[in-house]
Amino acid sequence: MEYVEKHGEQEGCFFCENLALPDGPENLILHRGEHAFVILNRYPYTNGHMMVVPYAHQPSLEMLDGPVLAELMQLLVEALSVLRQAYGAASFNVGANIGKAAGAGVVDHVHLHVLPRWPGDTNFMATTAEVRVIPEDLKDTFERLRALWTERRQ
Repeated sequence: MEYVEKHGEQEGCFFCENLALPDGPENLILHRGEHAFVILNRYPYTNGHMMVVPYAHQPSLEMLDGPVLAELMQLLVEALSVLRQAYGAASFNVGANIGKAAGAGVVDHVHLHVLPRWPGDTNFMATTAEVRVIPEDLKDTFERLRALWTERRQ
């Protein structure tokens, strides 16, 4: 409900605003790289829904240079690995909604979505009521995934 009630009200870029905060459950940043970072989606489609985001505030991938694009892909691959380890994800949806007509929720700051998937995870709620049930609290998701990102970097 928070997303539905506040959608479209936020001014500024929440990606850029979250970068100014210390990392933790408040900003949901799991990892900061040299050119990009990984953040949990505050309104996930499924447990572990992450986004890989360049620091550069640009609306489309073609506006990013080679090192940024390379790091986006590297962090995406790491996200897949972390989600397999944390949740036993069998499959993934990976993608970007570039531009308003494509359904971008944040039009001016391009980002990649990474969603873990499992056989049979489309439950009756999504099919009949267009509702999703997320059984894990977002803080728990953050703590679980942040620990794995940190472990990988040691």
